[in-house]
Amino acid sequence: MIWCSGWKLASAVSNSGGLGIIGSGSMYPDVFRKHVLNCKKATNTPFAVNLPLLYPNIEDHIKTIIELKVPIVFTSAGNPQTWTKKLKSHNIKVVHVVSSVKFALKAESCGVDAVVAEGFEAGGHNGREETTTLCLVPDVYNAINIPLIAAGGIIDGKSMLSAMVLGADGVQMGTRFVACKESSAHESFKKLVLKAKEGDTQLTLKELTPVRMLNNKFFQEILQLYKENASKEILLKKLGKGRAKSGMFEGDLINGELEIGQASSQIIEVNSAAQIIRQVMEEFNEVKKQISIENKFSF
Repeated sequence: MIWCSGWKLASAVSNSGGLGIIGSGSMYPDVFRKHVLNCKKATNTPFAVNLPLLYPNIEDHIKTIIELKVPIVFTSAGNPQTWTKKLKSHNIKVVHVVSSVKFALKAESCGVDAVVAEGFEAGGHNGREETTTLCLVPDVYNAINIPLIAAGGIIDGKSMLSAMVLGADGVQMGTRFVACKESSAHESFKKLVLKAKEGDTQLTLKELTPVRMLNNKFFQEILQLYKENASKEILLKKLGKGRAKSGMFEGDLINGELEIGQASSQIIEVNSAAQIIRQVMEEFNEVKKQISIENKFSF
């Protein structure tokens, strides 16, 4: 959710009954500090920060998180052992994002409070295992003894209920909130997401860091490099810097990196965070009720 989830989206989600998360991976330390301060002003309810552990200025982010008393941190893309103990010493809840049972067990051993099991349907940077949410969630559920949050392909009340049937205690949604009024994604990117169909996103660049994105000119150029058996160095040069920013934040739909999940094919309109959460919860409760009634009279 980098370039898409700033303080406006995070506070709107929290104010609507969810747990809003600031995507700090795209923010310089001074920008990040402003987002946390603005979020604290905009909501009286808990919010979180997603902290990629490979972020170059992570010490500055950690300092801000502790100083401003951010209550919950979702760590990702790195070793949870590095910062979990320090964060928890300041009474901060730590949740780590994983893509396999192996990493879930490691996160648990490092003392995290919960894990997010993210299947490869998810948009943006992904695990190399390519394990789907439907398979990953029950495997992780059977392996750990701490709360489990499911992510990847969860877009509505039905998929939320499905994840919980598989063992999840909660769900994390990214793609659905990209096309949200409070999202900081460029309006052109939001409109393109509404046009996405089945198969329009693919996972690529596993040699560097796996990423799921929409099929555009940049993606086709990556495919061509693969056909030419390009080296890791050539792929890295082609990726360059700032592709995600230019695509998702600045609206370059041709040469930008347009990160979004497979479930984007199910998004048909841009709503507010409050509308999205209300729709998800209404459908969740209705489907749950319907299933209970059907089971009651089944033989």
